[in-house]
Order: sequence, then structure tokens, then C-alpha cells
Amino acid sequence: MSKPIKILLQTTIEPTVNDWHIGRFSMLREFLSGLRGADGERLFEVTARDRGPVGAPDPVLSTLAQSDFDQVWVFAVDVGNGLHKEDCAGLSAFHHRGGGLMVTRDHMDLGSSLCTVANIGDVHLFHTRDGSPDDPACAPDDRETSYILWPNYHSGANGDAQEITILGEMHPVLRAPEAEGGAVRYLPAHPHEGAVCAPDGNPAMRVIAGGCSKVTGNCFNIAVAIEKSAGHGPAIAQSTFHHFADYNLDPAAGCPDFVSEAPGNSLATTPGALRSTQRYISNVALWLSGRLDPAKPLTLPA
Repeated sequence: MSKPIKILLQTTIEPTVNDWHIGRFSMLREFLSGLRGADGERLFEVTARDRGPVGAPDPVLSTLAQSDFDQVWVFAVDVGNGLHKEDCAGLSAFHHRGGGLMVTRDHMDLGSSLCTVANIGDVHLFHTRDGSPDDPACAPDDRETSYILWPNYHSGANGDAQEITILGEMHPVLRAPEAEGGAVRYLPAHPHEGAVCAPDGNPAMRVIAGGCSKVTGNCFNIAVAIEKSAGHGPAIAQSTFHHFADYNLDPAAGCPDFVSEAPGNSLATTPGALRSTQRYISNVALWLSGRLDPAKPLTLPA
């Protein structure tokens, strides 16, 4: 029997009721905690937490390299001040010692405090650091919420499903044997997703999935995979944390009161869409710890 994979689900804000605190990712925590292997034993031991006081390095993030976590899922929901340099150093050291990372953010500069995390900071694009008012590619995409600037790709309403595009050779995290075509087809939508890329010159990084704006038709990247190497562990960079939030999986779970867009419900009504999301989540979690076996796909709970 293998030991459970130890996962840390971590936000970059202090516990704040009217924000995207870790409690708003409870469905993800419960899903991962409930997964079982072929032997009936649980696959994952999940810890979920918000960061400590912003005025000091976080006691967990800054010491990750000395922890027994196997992987960390970072939901960078801060406005640019969520990670101290010691926290970024802790994440980098964890990554360099072989730990797996799934790091996601949202529109504009949300989550930009992760810019100095090794590898991860290179694949996330932010308004202030990477945008240019003279570049047509940096024009706003979502027109409904006009004060939100690039990047803000409109893949659909919160609560809706978006059909994704497999880019390049299908990556293992996108395999779904129960789905048409054997691939993950859907993820939750969001009115203003952020931007990720694979910088030139690094063969360990590539874009693996993309989406399409329902407003402009512009294509955008959804996920970048960073393969494990001698110098770092595997990682996934995701365009928005809303692919994993309770509100996007089930709008009845509620959201902070600053969310102004009306929700949808096609994730629940589109056949296979929620299952597709669950397959992606389980694949990412197994792949980040080197335990995703394409020949023996995990049986998802009914």
C-alpha cells in the first residue's frame, strides 16, 4: 500500500469572509480527499489553509522545502501583496527539491505576488508587468466588466462549462478514457480569465490546453505544463483559479459580494462537463506526484 500523497491547498490571502478564502475551494478539497485507489485506500491527504498575517512571511510557505508535502496548489487570489520574498523563496526551494506545484491566479494583476517563484513566475502574464497599451493583443476582452483590463478572457459565465482545445500532443493530465475522444473536453468557465504562456527556449514547458473567448472569439491559453527535470519538480500553471472554485462548480455555493456578473448553469446541464472537470483535477493531482498511470486510469466516484 502506498502512502497517501500529501497535498497543500493554499491561498495567498489572510482568512477573509468576503473574498476568495480557502473555504471557497471546499468542493475541491472534498473531492481529492475522497478519491481512492484500486486497493480502496485513500490517495490524498489534503491540508487546506489561508496564509498567515500579510505583515510577515507565512510560516508554512516560507519553509515548504522542509515540509513533508508532496505537492502544493496555490490559489493566488491577492492583489499583489500576498507572497513575501521569503514565501516565494520557500515555494521555489520546494519546487527545486522536486515538489509538484499547481499555481493559478485570475485577471489583470490578481496574484502577481508570485512573479518571483521559480519557473512559475515566468509562465504567468500580468497587466502591469507584461501588458502594453499599444499592443492590440493586450486590449480588454471581457466587455461586460469594463474596469477589468487585460488579461481578462471571457470564456463564459461563472457556473457555465467551456469546451477546451487540446494543444499539441495530448498531455497525460488531459486523458479521459470515459469521454468522447478520450480527452478532457470541458472545464468551468469564467468571465475574465488570466493569461499563461510557455516562454521560448525552455523545452520543459509547453502550453497544453486553450480556450476561446465568447465575446471576441480570441483564443487564449488555459494551462501550461512544466515537466519534471533534474532541477525542479513538475508543475501546472492555470489561467484562473475559477476552474477549481466552489462557485464555478456550483453557483449555489455563493461568492464574494464584489462579483457582479450573473452566473450560468451549463456545467451542471452539459453531459459529461462536471465529470470532465473531475477527471482533470484527479489527473493533475496524480501527475504532480508521478503516480498518473495512463494504462490504469483512476476510477472516479459515481
